[in-house]
Amino acid sequence: MGKLAIAFAFLSAVMCSIPASAQTIIQGPGVYQNLGSQTFGPNGVQQHMGGTTFMPDGTTYNQVGGTTFGSDGTTFNTIGGTTFGSNGTTSQTIGGNTFISGPNGQSRTCQTIGSQTFCN
Repeated sequence: MGKLAIAFAFLSAVMCSIPASAQTIIQGPGVYQNLGSQTFGPNGVQQHMGGTTFMPDGTTYNQVGGTTFGSDGTTFNTIGGTTFGSNGTTSQTIGGNTFISGPNGQSRTCQTIGSQTFCN
């Protein structure tokens, strides 16, 4: 599994969760900085402990094999380089870029360089 295949991408309330860098949950446009077990992003600090990611809003995500389970009922399955969310989102990682599309046709591209992830 690639470096970006573990994380998730949250694009908006309509285009919720999907995977991006070492368990980083992308919550929309902006810059995300990974420092140890924490990720600092535009919507607050995420805490990573073992296979669990704790979000600022109280949602948690647990990874078991190729499936991630959210406490909000969403699930994400990674098959090859593509992740499929139960909410209709998909993401695909090619090189250092993650391409995300939502059920409503919105799209987002994220690029990870070192410990930072940049999303449009």
